Amino acid sequence: MTRQLKTLALALAGALAAGAALGATSLSRTDSDALQSMAQANMAEVEAGQMALKKAQDPKVKQFAQMMVDDHSAGLKDVQQVAQSKGVTLPTEPNKGQKSQADTLSKLEGASFDRQYMEKAGVSDHTKDHDELRTISKNAKDTDVKNLAAKMLPVVDRHLAEAKRMAGGK
Repeated sequence: MTRQLKTLALALAGALAAGAALGATSLSRTDSDALQSMAQANMAEVEAGQMALKKAQDPKVKQFAQMMVDDHSAGLKDVQQVAQSKGVTLPTEPNKGQKSQADTLSKLEGASFDRQYMEKAGVSDHTKDHDELRTISKNAKDTDVKNLAAKMLPVVDRHLAEAKRMAGGK
């Protein structure tokens, strides 16, 4: 009986230690949602950028698209690392609205594609991303999530400024 109690006590201590370790990395629902949203935003920008590399007519739009693919691929990798360390499962594709926008862009060609890509994926999406990252960097409870948003913010701001310049300052 004593041996069984010791085994049970050791198992219980192990479970409590594992639970404490898990609790140290668990996130609030808001922070978990923030990571998921950041992942989807990065995925959407990479996918739209890859589409623009194939469809864009203007070499400057293609250059912008390559910057989106490069920077947002790196951003997605950063989000994945933080999510993994926190035990957060990320989505594997953009959200419905982002997929709908990609579908709309996929039906366009030439100058019309270039204009819509710069206005939607460039200006509109990066404006939303800027606002969301600012909110996350201020309000996240988890330091790693907060720091990740703060790290991504200047990149998104640079993209937004370039997209506005290319879209005629709108």
